[in-house]
Amino acid sequence: MRFLLIIQGEGRGHLTQAIALTEILENNGHTVAGALVGTATGREIPTFFSENFKNTIIPFSSPYLAYCQKTKALDIPKTITHTFLNLPAYIRSLKKIQIHTSALKPDVIINFYDVLGGLHQFMFRPKIPMVCIAHQYLLLHPDFHHPKNHWLDKVLVNTNTRITALGSTKKLALSFTPFDDAKNQKIFAIPPLLRSELSRLSTNVHNYLLAYVTQHSLAEQIMAWHDKNPDTEVHCFWDNPTYNDTFHYSPNLHFHKINGKKFLEMMQNCRGLVTTAGFESVCEAMYLGKPTLMIPVPKHYEQACNAIDAKRAGAGITGASFDLTEFMNYLPTHKDISRDFQSWYSHGSFIFLREIESLFNASKRRTMRTTFRRLDVVPQLVKRLALSLVWPLTRN
Repeated sequence: MRFLLIIQGEGRGHLTQAIALTEILENNGHTVAGALVGTATGREIPTFFSENFKNTIIPFSSPYLAYCQKTKALDIPKTITHTFLNLPAYIRSLKKIQIHTSALKPDVIINFYDVLGGLHQFMFRPKIPMVCIAHQYLLLHPDFHHPKNHWLDKVLVNTNTRITALGSTKKLALSFTPFDDAKNQKIFAIPPLLRSELSRLSTNVHNYLLAYVTQHSLAEQIMAWHDKNPDTEVHCFWDNPTYNDTFHYSPNLHFHKINGKKFLEMMQNCRGLVTTAGFESVCEAMYLGKPTLMIPVPKHYEQACNAIDAKRAGAGITGASFDLTEFMNYLPTHKDISRDFQSWYSHGSFIFLREIESLFNASKRRTMRTTFRRLDVVPQLVKRLALSLVWPLTRN
């Protein structure tokens, strides 16, 4: 089969999942025709993706999240304002998606949580089936436990999630642990899609903490804690454009430019991971048996959901700020759940391929039923013709 990927390119999560999925598909004899990647500018593609994805990459402008510079919290009014101001660019993006979909002629479209991917399927209604993949679809599952007293955030996030899945045939929900399928909502839980090099790592425990922040401004909190705890070694990965190389804040606090390979190499030997509750990083830590402190970005409902669900799955603990004292106290008590997680993860390729191939098996069954119904018409016509000829003779 021939696949086309549409990817929401904010952060590294969906892009990393797309790379992992491409490897699964190509290893099983399928073809990935290319990837349409939605970014804020419609031009820049993250280097790690262009280096690891060897097929055609087509960028396009897509809606993105905006954050408050002072509080570092997700700014919903600002996000909505930016979306409306950029509507002309997004309309051009929809046309661009349609042009490349027609040119690349895929059998299946895989949408990694891009809003315009869902709108394209709804507006242009191509005959190509679309399958959606993201951990956000688990938030639509009836058995998922949401944070309390956040009903408006829940409505906003789930509305956005449903838009990304408009016209989809299936929603494959990446999950920390198994969930029953919600077939009436077309939601099927599958293991996370992680980088294959993760399985080739051997773990150890060195005397440092590893941190990952999605916004470099959050690093100020880590600096403030470290000023009071200078003996604790911390390595943090950030996206600060001011620094092209490692920034050594102090002898024991180092900030590294985001680099996927280097991040995993340091994770395999760290004491624990401190992160903003992004799904991908938490999964990698669970696989390697590293305890995790998850600190959702303020007002970022999706990350709050990730933190609650990951804590339920045994990943670690949650926090409200980058005060690492509680995490240091937690580390000796953490229970390693890596074997259970690795067992769940190992079924990923089989479950994904089964769900995709079932689309075409169902299509074939429908085609066969239609054919048989059409074939059944022939003897019925013959029978009626015979009766019409015999009926006058019986009357005489």
